[in-house]
Amino acid sequence: MKYRHLFFDLDHTLWDFETNAKETLKDLYQSNALHERGITDFDAFYERYSYHNERLWDRYTKGFIKQEELRWKRVWLAMLDFKIADELLARALSQQFLELLPSKTNLFPYTVEILEYLKAKSYHLHLVTNGFEKVQHSKLKQSGLDGYFEAVITSEGSNSLKPNKEIFDYALEQTGAGVEESIMIGDNLDADIQGGINAGLDTIFVNHLNVVPHVKPTYTVHHLKELESIL
Repeated sequence: MKYRHLFFDLDHTLWDFETNAKETLKDLYQSNALHERGITDFDAFYERYSYHNERLWDRYTKGFIKQEELRWKRVWLAMLDFKIADELLARALSQQFLELLPSKTNLFPYTVEILEYLKAKSYHLHLVTNGFEKVQHSKLKQSGLDGYFEAVITSEGSNSLKPNKEIFDYALEQTGAGVEESIMIGDNLDADIQGGINAGLDTIFVNHLNVVPHVKPTYTVHHLKELESIL
């Protein structure tokens, strides 16, 4: 076996962030009666949240903003698009979102099956994630994935962020893995694939959305079951 250590991304790769985030926001939309505040179209509100979340995550990973600003401003900016300037409500919704989100358990098809398959072949499975420490561990526990991974490397724990080389170096150090026996598996071409390349790792691009890659991974799959043809 060429590889012994498999480093997975979590959100958008195994754990279906989009579906889980939409379910969470729908719950908060209803429990906080946001329709009475002027947000009459939930789907439009979710679209604006997703737009701002993506932009702020990009700024966060590039070091332009801090974690706390990302957490509440994605809600604040989405509300501003509906002409609601209520910072206290935005901060309250942000806190509720982070508390409720990890309880959602939607995974991409074949997630559990592929982890069982890989574990049965005696691979060492790890996670490298830019997500928040407490939230990510809670997601793993609630969705039943915590038992599959030997190490969970977060941006908080490593004091670095993908695609920076330092977080991958930290992951290799913490797991005792060598570069040549390790591979990074993720959905994000910049954070996971370019990040893995920066650290000298082979990479597998999980192309759930069927996008045209602007970075060249070692391998590409469109469904998690296809990993069986590589590993």
